Amino acid sequence: MPTTQLGDHVERSKTFRTNIPNRLDRLPWARFHWLVIIALGVAWVLDGLEVTVVGSLSGALSDSKVLHMTPAQVGYAASAYLVGAVVGAVFFGWLTDWLGRKKLFTITVLLYVAATIACGLSWSFWSFAAFRMLTGAGIGGEYAAVNATIQEMIPARRRGFTDLVVNGSFWLGAAVGALGAVTVLDPRIMPAEIGWRAAFVIGGVLGMIVLFLRHFLPESPRWLMTHGQPEEAEKVVADIETRVEQETGAPLPATPEGGLTLRTDVRAWFWPGMEALATTYRRQTVLGVALMAAQAFCYNAVFFTYALILTKFYGVASGRVGWFMLPFALGNFLGPLLLGRLFDTVGRRVMITLTYALSGVLMIGTGWLFASDVLSAGQQTAAWTGIFFVASAAASSAYLTVGESFPLEVRAVAIALFYAFGTGLGGVAGPALFGVLIDTGSRLSIFWGYLLGGGLMVLAGVVAWFLAANAERRALEDVAPPLSAVRE
Repeated sequence: MPTTQLGDHVERSKTFRTNIPNRLDRLPWARFHWLVIIALGVAWVLDGLEVTVVGSLSGALSDSKVLHMTPAQVGYAASAYLVGAVVGAVFFGWLTDWLGRKKLFTITVLLYVAATIACGLSWSFWSFAAFRMLTGAGIGGEYAAVNATIQEMIPARRRGFTDLVVNGSFWLGAAVGALGAVTVLDPRIMPAEIGWRAAFVIGGVLGMIVLFLRHFLPESPRWLMTHGQPEEAEKVVADIETRVEQETGAPLPATPEGGLTLRTDVRAWFWPGMEALATTYRRQTVLGVALMAAQAFCYNAVFFTYALILTKFYGVASGRVGWFMLPFALGNFLGPLLLGRLFDTVGRRVMITLTYALSGVLMIGTGWLFASDVLSAGQQTAAWTGIFFVASAAASSAYLTVGESFPLEVRAVAIALFYAFGTGLGGVAGPALFGVLIDTGSRLSIFWGYLLGGGLMVLAGVVAWFLAANAERRALEDVAPPLSAVRE
């Protein structure tokens, strides 16, 4: 792993010694850590609810007398959401590393809430696509801030499992969204034209819960210590330690020996960080692009056209799509939940390789069965559920890997950049490509799309075998030393 950092020769008055990482990593699990998980994970729950409703509503959007979207336009709208997510991830990711984790929480959630409600007020395909793009921008910003904060606040011994489960909590929202779609699309409850609009508005209003919970989270001490605020970092850590000690009712474990000497004279690390990504961290950069691009294509291609496959090829009524989405969503959540601990025990490299390669092989096999027209709607759903039980853990591990692999000063923007590269290369193209393939009405044409998605996952697994680091149970600063660290 890289050991040489920038600016080793610095005046002593411009540096300070800290053991904050050791103090945070040695903390016993307490209610404080649950607060971190819930306050950050609830955003993914609501995102999953909203995105799943959109996936389930694709048939209703096509049937809408106002929007009357074609399958290709449904795919384009999904791609617009992902374009917004790419732009939002990069812009807000940069701000997250510059201004801090906590400040960006409010901005990104407010944008998400406003844009989601606006989707429910759309009057044309173009207005709907524009509002979906803004919704994506808010969610893209969340990816950087949330993943960076989880990794910096959770003890190293549980970092992998926690990060995977929080990212996987998207699918809890997806399960609720699937049931919600069944409700809002039931003509006995409300007219179809009102139902799809109500789904967006309700999802946006629920987003206000996130703002309330985030109010109780402190700024990341690790961010503070590397951005010239050592006194504030010490204060935040002391408050966390006091809180954890009170919650557990027992003295805290002794702090392990060792620490870091950090610079305090540099606040903006963006350009030095970009240089490090292209030089010192070149292998990690290749790995991040491969993992993100493969999972983005695979996931978004299937997920954003899920309802179209069911309605066009299996004759499932749009109002019943939610029932087929429910087991798919639950399988996606159970994957990280049940496999996540293996990333902290068996190890990152083995599990990343295994989950990527296996999900790719399963996708190719399922695509062949679909092309052969031997599956019923229920069997197709069961096959998808099995694939994404594994693929969900793989996709979540991509965010974990990128967050762990780069220095703290540029962690958020690194997550954002690789999310943007991956989504731009694979995620945006996937829904649009599959929308066009579905428009052909040919099962064989769609199989080639599945073959491409599965092949990318297998290839990413091979790359992980050669380039992934064994980061399990190691302090973030050991995996990727801070750019502000001074050699002693």
